[in-house]
Amino acid sequence: MQRNQIDQVRRFNRLLTRRVGALQDSYLKRGRPLSQARVIFEAGAAGGIDLRDLRGRLGLDSGHLSRLLRALEADGFVAVARKPDDGRARRVVLTARGREEFAAYDRLSDRLARSMLAPLGAAQRDRLVAAMGEIERLIRAAELTVAIEPADGEAARFCLRQYYAELEQRFETGFFAGPDDAAELAPPSGAFVVARIGGEPVGCGGLRRLAAATGEIKRVWTAPSMRGLGVASAILAKLEAIARDQGHARLRLDTNRTLTEAHALYAGRGYREIARYNDNPYAHHWFEKRL
Repeated sequence: MQRNQIDQVRRFNRLLTRRVGALQDSYLKRGRPLSQARVIFEAGAAGGIDLRDLRGRLGLDSGHLSRLLRALEADGFVAVARKPDDGRARRVVLTARGREEFAAYDRLSDRLARSMLAPLGAAQRDRLVAAMGEIERLIRAAELTVAIEPADGEAARFCLRQYYAELEQRFETGFFAGPDDAAELAPPSGAFVVARIGGEPVGCGGLRRLAAATGEIKRVWTAPSMRGLGVASAILAKLEAIARDQGHARLRLDTNRTLTEAHALYAGRGYREIARYNDNPYAHHWFEKRL
C-alpha cells in the first residue's frame, strides 16, 4: 500500500473521532464515555445480547468489557445473568433505567446525524450517505475471518438455514435439503468453515472427501448484504488450503444454472468445467481444480 493511502486513512480517522464526539468524556453529554454508551446501545437495539456476541461486535477483550459492564451495573443501567438454557453463557439486558438511557441516546444520535447532514445540499447529502455506506462495507470486509467450526454448531446451522432458503427461492424447481451431512463435513475427512465479520456469521462452506485424492466443495454461501466483498473467495481459499493439508490433489464441485455469480467465482479461482460426476438433481454444471 502507498504512503498517501495510509495518510488519508489517518486523516479520516482523526476527523471522524472528533466529529462524532468520541474524544469526549461525556458522549452526547450523557455523563459517560462512548464505550459505555455503545454497550447500552447494543444491548438496547437487540433487546438483550449474549456476552459473547457483544464482545465480538465491539471487538473488546474480556477484561475491558467486564469493567464496562461492572460500571454500568453499578449505575443501574444493565443486568448480566446466566442464560436459563446454558449455564455457561451470560446475557446482557437493559434495566428500566437502562431503557430510558437507550431512548435518550437514540434521540441524541439522530440529532447528531442530522447536524452532519443539514449544512449540505441535497446532492451533497446523497453523496455523503452513499460514501459512508461504501466505507462501512469496505471496513467491515477488512474484519473478515474464516475458520473451521462444527458443521452442526449454532453458526453453521444459521448459515445453512439461510443458504437453503435462498436455494428454495432461486431454483426453478425449488430445493429440498435432504439428509443431514454434517458428519461428512467434519475432520479428519472433511471440514466446515464459517466466515465472520465483526463476530457475526456471514458465510460458510464445506469440504468432504470423494476419493483418496479428491475432495468436494459443498454449501458455499455468503449473506446477500456482504456480497461483492470477497467473502466467498476467502471461503474457497480456506477450503482449498484445508484440502491441501488433507492430501487432496484435486477439488470438485457442482452448481445450479441459476447461480451465475457462482460460475464466475469458480472460473476466477481456476476451476474448469468438466463432465457430470454425480447424480445431484439440482446440478447443471460441474467444476474441477487441480491443487
